[in-house]
Amino acid sequence: FEYSVRTNKIPRPIPSQLWYMRTFPSMLLAGILPFGAVFIELYFIFSAIWENQVYTLFSFLFLVYVILVICCAEIAVVIVYFQLCAENYRWWWKSFFVAAGSGLYVFLYGAFFYVDKLEIVGFTSTVLYFGYTALMSITFGMFTGTVGFFASFTFVRYVYSAVKID
Repeated sequence: FEYSVRTNKIPRPIPSQLWYMRTFPSMLLAGILPFGAVFIELYFIFSAIWENQVYTLFSFLFLVYVILVICCAEIAVVIVYFQLCAENYRWWWKSFFVAAGSGLYVFLYGAFFYVDKLEIVGFTSTVLYFGYTALMSITFGMFTGTVGFFASFTFVRYVYSAVKID
């Protein structure tokens, strides 16, 4: 493996960033878009899991999956581009967390679904529901974060491979 450009051994100081370019605010702002691509489908998935309904829309689920992958890749590349324009070269983890922020919204939707649609009674059942919802949200965040990282990595390699250093 070789990097596409040479790096300096002494890191450059990173200028101060605007509030929305920090990791947590950009994670919250950018996580809305991938969640918006799947939140309608989440209702049917949660209903199939927790209300014993049959899920039959697998072709539509695949279409939503493709839209989710494209949305995660685009939002992560855009955030990394803005970050590199602001002279912040620490894009690796940010590209992951920006796309993985949608997992937080999936968990919040699970809490809304619990309050609005389900009639679960008892402490054990509630802990079980939120435990499984947290596992689904973490898995969803890991998937979307991985897609965002690989898209950003490909973008940065492509951009810096065109840079000629003499």
